[in-house]
Amino acid sequence: RAAEWQLDQPAWSGRLRITAKGSTAFIKLEDKSSGELFAQAPVEQFPGIAVEGVTDSSRYFVIRIEDGNGRRAFIGVGFVDRGDAFDFNVALQDHFKWVRQQSELARQAQDLEQGPKLDLGFKEGQTIKLNIANMKKKEGGTGNTRPRPAGPGGLSLLPPPPGGKSSSGERPAPLSTPTKLPGTPITDSLLSWPQPTAAPAADVWGDFAKASG
Repeated sequence: RAAEWQLDQPAWSGRLRITAKGSTAFIKLEDKSSGELFAQAPVEQFPGIAVEGVTDSSRYFVIRIEDGNGRRAFIGVGFVDRGDAFDFNVALQDHFKWVRQQSELARQAQDLEQGPKLDLGFKEGQTIKLNIANMKKKEGGTGNTRPRPAGPGGLSLLPPPPGGKSSSGERPAPLSTPTKLPGTPITDSLLSWPQPTAAPAADVWGDFAKASG
């Protein structure tokens, strides 16, 4: 019970850090100014005997410190702020959650190595047939596709539209009078547009006149 401790007169005050090396977490008590290590408690599992909460507060814990020479001692630690005590719990839980995940991944990898391996190689004389849709017809095969003229670079080019413009749809108007440029003889035959000749009118009664009777 934390109520039995001398909470108003702690034996030591400083900062607490949690570090990890492999699967073991270390609770380190350090001087808040110089960072000198006061004591540390290695934690190999959580919850466990290395870290235990008290029964009458969520801000106080009992930790087992070690000096590295085999000597151990149990001391009580507490946090002034309840949020710091919550972060202390979460940090330990996250570390050992990661340890369990790594152990599970290693076990699955070992099971895959020991299990039977799937042989995907071809047996002697074994063949497979691939049915790929939309295959191009072989050269020389029958087909109704008409070849298009290929332009530079192997691209198919379409003939230019009449009138010299492809998008506007405008046609050049016929020139009424010839325009003479300096040094260039221009004749009427070059500038006049050929006029379409009218088709001769067909005699719609011709067949009836030639018919006998």
